[in-house]
Amino acid sequence: MTQLKGKALLAQPFFNKGTAFTEEERARYGLHGLLPTAVLTLEEQVALEYEKIIDLASDYQKNQHLMAIYNTNRMLYYAIVGAHMVEFLPVIYTPTIADSVTRFSRDYMWPNDAVYLDSDHPERIEEALIAASEGLEQVDLLVITDGEGVLGIGDWGIGGVMISVGKLSVYTIAAGMNPERVLPIVIDNGTHRAELLDDPYYLGKKEPRKTGQSYLSYIDQFIQIAQKLFPKVLFHWEDFGRGNASVILEKYRDQITTFNDDIQGTGVMMAAAVHAIAEVTQKSIMAHKYLIFGAGTAGVGVTEQIKQELVLAGMSEAEAISRFYLVDRDGLITDEMVNLTSGQKRYARSEAEFRGLKDLAAIIEAVRPSVLIGTSGQPGAFTEEVVRKMAAYNTRPAILPISNPTKLCEAKAEDLIEWTDGSALVVTGSPSAPVDYKGVTYQIGQANNALLYPGLGLGIVVAKASTVTEQMLSSAANGIAGLQDLSRRGAPILPPVSLVREASRMVAEAVVQAAIDEGVATREITDVAGAVRAEVWDYGY
Repeated sequence: MTQLKGKALLAQPFFNKGTAFTEEERARYGLHGLLPTAVLTLEEQVALEYEKIIDLASDYQKNQHLMAIYNTNRMLYYAIVGAHMVEFLPVIYTPTIADSVTRFSRDYMWPNDAVYLDSDHPERIEEALIAASEGLEQVDLLVITDGEGVLGIGDWGIGGVMISVGKLSVYTIAAGMNPERVLPIVIDNGTHRAELLDDPYYLGKKEPRKTGQSYLSYIDQFIQIAQKLFPKVLFHWEDFGRGNASVILEKYRDQITTFNDDIQGTGVMMAAAVHAIAEVTQKSIMAHKYLIFGAGTAGVGVTEQIKQELVLAGMSEAEAISRFYLVDRDGLITDEMVNLTSGQKRYARSEAEFRGLKDLAAIIEAVRPSVLIGTSGQPGAFTEEVVRKMAAYNTRPAILPISNPTKLCEAKAEDLIEWTDGSALVVTGSPSAPVDYKGVTYQIGQANNALLYPGLGLGIVVAKASTVTEQMLSSAANGIAGLQDLSRRGAPILPPVSLVREASRMVAEAVVQAAIDEGVATREITDVAGAVRAEVWDYGY
């Protein structure tokens, strides 16, 4: 098991079993006198801790209790969350993770196995990665953030590290990614948030963020060193700001094994949703018009991924682009607007055709979209007027307010069902309770990336893919198809989180097969399902 003994063993979360150490183990590892007399099984430990957790008043308190277990007994942590997955996924990740981010400095707990890098000190990168990976079997996956664009809550600096930690927990719970082969990383690049700069207890650098080539040079050095130390590692980028996220992805997507979950992961989830919408409406994905409300990193990423699905379905690039309308804070994006990102420019409409359209209801009246997706972080933006206009132009309007956390969602599921008299096809970003309306129970699909990115990452790691191709992403989107009965009125557009393990397996297998077909798998695989199964880690003493 390990050479550690006594207190040193109890301080190592990957080896510590707490009260589950047997009498024989206590004698062998010098633990007598360091633990209470009783010996509990893992199942008994799970039951005991669960009773403690459900008595806590808030989800954030539950999150903190689970993180305390994470820091002391990793196996017990995964056993508890795994046994109560549907209940605790929202506690360890969205939406509760937002509280962990904003309160990171005040409630800091050590260790959390994260790597803290400083953009002022590239000379320390290698030393930090070597130290953090000590004792790990190998490193297959890095989840990297710099905390500039966290969820819908913006720049939270070094507190963004909790996103990387939480994301990797979901990788393990959902897909069985081995937690001893991953590293959560935060790059402390300063912050623009005055609240943090003025906070005497803020644990990050109190200086403005580096921008432009100065920061991108640091990213270059980080990638080079990480690749040298961990060959064939998967770089998963998370919650970078709109000025850096797409730049990093575009520069490296054909050079290394990498994907950005905000740009591609959310996009793939929406691609899966539009395929389901096409099935319910009996209209091809090519026949729909798509209005994306919120044209930041996530909104453009969603647009790009759905556009790619249209191209794969047979449309030309230009035809596919013509099906999209993007709305930002200044209204419908047109070609005469200034300061557009490269992604926004690709989808800009003619100013002569859509002059000065800013009001969402007026934009819907002019465009008449059949799919409305919200990535704006503007709560209540999908007003009753907006929703009723969608219903006026579509028999089954698809309305997907997917901004996170819940308080930033563009609309509530119950309002969407009521305002459309039960006709809306609804997906939300955070969990939504079923809606009972006129004798029908509407199960609300959640655009939870936990259904997608764990299986995507696992498939990439299993295949040892050299790059992540568009076909692999499309295969991931289609990998969760068939997990729900779309013929039933009120059925969710996306599978429930309770099916996350099955979804992850199906996605991983689809991604591995696509990697093989695309010629980017660098290991020989004859049995795809067997290769995925062999890579899956499970908890247990």
